[in-house]
Amino acid sequence: MKVIFLQDVKGSGKKGEVKNVSDGYARNFLIGKGLAVEATPKNMNLLDGQNASAQHKKDVEKQNAENTAKAINGKTVKAIAKAGSNGRLFGSITAGNIAELIEKQYGQKIDKKKISLKGDIKNFGTYEADIKLYQGVSAKVTVDVTEG
Repeated sequence: MKVIFLQDVKGSGKKGEVKNVSDGYARNFLIGKGLAVEATPKNMNLLDGQNASAQHKKDVEKQNAENTAKAINGKTVKAIAKAGSNGRLFGSITAGNIAELIEKQYGQKIDKKKISLKGDIKNFGTYEADIKLYQGVSAKVTVDVTEG
């Protein structure tokens, strides 16, 4: 019997997969526990619709990431910080601070987890920040830390 898996089943199949399994296994275990449904034409159409919807969502996310990358790639983010007498900052400029500054200065909302710095920003100067927006889509911004 052909079934469509609704959840991952170890040793049998992954969610969304269509497989041929024995009738007893399908009826008594997979369908009985709600792990799969029979692969009827109606259910196959639903699966195709779900797959198309998921693909569309991925395409939209990638397009949004590309638009954000175009808007901020190569730009300079200005950060103003206070420091002691030797030029070291009180605290440091973090990825969260950079995300807030990008949103304020360029209107692009970015998750701080997507920003990677080569090291801590604890002094005045310019630093590079890599932003991985989506698989295969990234941007670089320069962080300019000045005294305020």
